[in-house]
Amino acid sequence: MNRIKLFIYSAGGILLAAAMIRLLIGFGNDPSLALPEPMLGIPLRSALLTVGGFELLVAVICLFGRQVSFQISWLAWLATNYFVYRIGLIWMHSHSQTTCIGSLTDPLHLANGASGFIIGLLPIYLLVGSYIGVIWIWLQEGKIWRTAEDFKMSCPSCGVHIKFAVQNQGQKTRCPQCQADITLRKPEVVKMSCFFCKEHIEFPPHAIGEKIPCPHCNMDITLKEQIWTPN
Repeated sequence: MNRIKLFIYSAGGILLAAAMIRLLIGFGNDPSLALPEPMLGIPLRSALLTVGGFELLVAVICLFGRQVSFQISWLAWLATNYFVYRIGLIWMHSHSQTTCIGSLTDPLHLANGASGFIIGLLPIYLLVGSYIGVIWIWLQEGKIWRTAEDFKMSCPSCGVHIKFAVQNQGQKTRCPQCQADITLRKPEVVKMSCFFCKEHIEFPPHAIGEKIPCPHCNMDITLKEQIWTPN
């Protein structure tokens, strides 16, 4: 998670810088800003201000947001738009320096050399990093969901196992077997073996001392804290 947050902060810084450059250019007096942007079909000035505005929005979300999944989703959305935009430029055989994304390098004279190469890699960095983050979060949420699905407890009255989701912890319900009222609790159980049939029995700590029929042999037993010894 720390690496994902580090990527989000770095992406926010990159986008903030890109947005500031684009907005400064967009508010400038260059005559070329009145020319149509080849992909969007609107004046280059409007395209720069629009893209810069979105970059500024996502930068603020990355730098000041608190929900990682929300931040990474916005980054993935923006990076996907970058990718689709670039594919469109290639399809149209358009030069990147006449577009609302590529044009930011001209005023800074960074179109060539190592600096221009690094700038060209930034959209790839955002795309790959954001998608890795989305996949990682999706896998973590799936792991939590699977863990919650397997949560179970033993009924203090009859000992039957009851499965429940973690978000239902603390709720009251009826045992599906004996219909006793029970409270769904965190699956911290005491284990013992039946004195008669030696079968495994699990029960919550608060049930110690209670008498119940063994769920396996139906003999009356007193629940005690002991180490389970299998057959």
